[in-house]
Amino acid sequence: MSDWFLGASIALLGVVTAVSGLGLVLVRRASVSGALLVLVGLSGLAALVLHARGEARDVEWALAIGSTMLAFPLAVAAYPRWSWRNPVDFTAVTTFAAGGIIAAAAPRESHTADAMAVVIGLGVIVHVWWRVETADGEVRVPLQWFAVTAGTVGLVGGLLLFSAEGASSNTPVSVVALMCAAIAPAMVIGMIRPDVVDVRGLIVWGVVACVTAIAYVSVFAGVVSLLAWSDAPDASAGALGVIGAVIAFGFHPVMVMLRGVVDQMLFGDRPDPLQAATRVVDRIGDDPVLALRAIREALVLPYACLRAEGKTLATSGTEVTHTRTLPLQLGDDAVGEVVVGLRAGELVLAADDEHVLRIVAPLLAQTLRATALARDLQESRGAAIAAIEDERRRLRRDLHDGLGPTLSGVAFSADAARNHLTSDVAAADALLARLRDDTTQAIGEVRRLVEGLRPATLDELGLVGAVRQHAANLHAAEGKVLQVRIDTPEALPDLSAAAEVAAYRIVVESLTNVARHASATTVEVSISADDGVLHLSVHDDGACTQTWKPGVGLSSMRERAEQVGGSVVASAHRDGGRVDAVIPI
Repeated sequence: MSDWFLGASIALLGVVTAVSGLGLVLVRRASVSGALLVLVGLSGLAALVLHARGEARDVEWALAIGSTMLAFPLAVAAYPRWSWRNPVDFTAVTTFAAGGIIAAAAPRESHTADAMAVVIGLGVIVHVWWRVETADGEVRVPLQWFAVTAGTVGLVGGLLLFSAEGASSNTPVSVVALMCAAIAPAMVIGMIRPDVVDVRGLIVWGVVACVTAIAYVSVFAGVVSLLAWSDAPDASAGALGVIGAVIAFGFHPVMVMLRGVVDQMLFGDRPDPLQAATRVVDRIGDDPVLALRAIREALVLPYACLRAEGKTLATSGTEVTHTRTLPLQLGDDAVGEVVVGLRAGELVLAADDEHVLRIVAPLLAQTLRATALARDLQESRGAAIAAIEDERRRLRRDLHDGLGPTLSGVAFSADAARNHLTSDVAAADALLARLRDDTTQAIGEVRRLVEGLRPATLDELGLVGAVRQHAANLHAAEGKVLQVRIDTPEALPDLSAAAEVAAYRIVVESLTNVARHASATTVEVSISADDGVLHLSVHDDGACTQTWKPGVGLSSMRERAEQVGGSVVASAHRDGGRVDAVIPI
């Protein structure tokens, strides 16, 4: 049964290795390693077949040695990218090749193969360690997958072989062979899906668990050996169980201590939470990038970023696979979130680090709010500049196309009248009459331009009076007088010039739209103010069964309101149309 189990385990190992190598070849990633793994699997299966038939022992030996001590080390050396120009890589490749060839060519009775196995094994360990330390992230992560799998198999396999009751038992060897079947798939995962799990966390967990298990077994075996050496009576199973239970009390403390050692080796000394929070608070300002950099340096984090409304506002560090997100709030309002990357080897954010982030979260929220306000201010300033330039362009166009030709015509008419003054009095009189008409037209154009800048009635009558004067001359589409009722308090608070003009233009445009497009006879205008906000409402009784389509008038009203920080809502109902505006005073 034991021989059958061993053969089945080796056969499974060969099949899994060959299939994994074929997968690497097909996806065209680490193709050299993939081809060598296929060779390893097929050679192992061929050697197993020859062993089962009991023939060609020398060929069987050469296939077994060639697959395990030549092809597999070369597959590791070529993983994940083949490189031989570097002196270290070249030395490793030549060492593996020479050692494998010598072991395969040496007589089976000699110990040459054992010596070469030690040399090649140490060479693989040193070469992988060196590449992990010097390679970039694209190469390091696949190597970490191989290292954590092969290291775990080696440590656990060593424990199994050490704990075997008889050296001739094949069961531990079979179990080790089954465990080795995980190495090639781990190499495939490292190339195709390296981020399926944070391999750094697996490394920390595997190292701590295996070293603790080895320490536990070593202490237990040492105590038992000491009892046997001291000629004490053979311990019963109960006594051995008590000894094991007593030693087990130190299992968890050893794991905690080892985790702290590995943690310090990976990340250095962890900061005290209060000191870290103090350091972060002292350095947080209006610049979110500096705030994130302060957090990363204080907590030794690889990455941090601030987000608001689904957009990344600022980042610091290099983005990692696993992150932790904390919301940022000011009172009941959520202003964004801070995202921090977990350190290598961590799957969750440490409680002390999260405590520090919660301490500085209000300051980060204030930073986000300040950034948002600065962005809004910049946008408002840009909108104001754009509006001013549009107004200048309009004035230039009106002066050039309207008033300019009119005044030029006045000048030409005056010259013509002077020319006819002595020779043709009637013609001169006609020209002077035309000159007066052109002058009157120019005066009207000037008044129109002035009215476009700021209605004179606002300075003379105020907002409510100007609205009443405009409403008094309105007529409906059928020619009937449009009844306008204005509801307003006796006195409104002082309005800024921009707010007053915007309110007047919105009400006037709304009334004009009613007169032109609505079949209304009555319009109600409401003007009120409270809490620093001016409320405007224009409601007509013209029934409408279709939704209003935004046109020039509605767009103009919205633009005027937005320029002063307000808003306009227009809607049509069966009982009439309605325009509501809110303008900050």
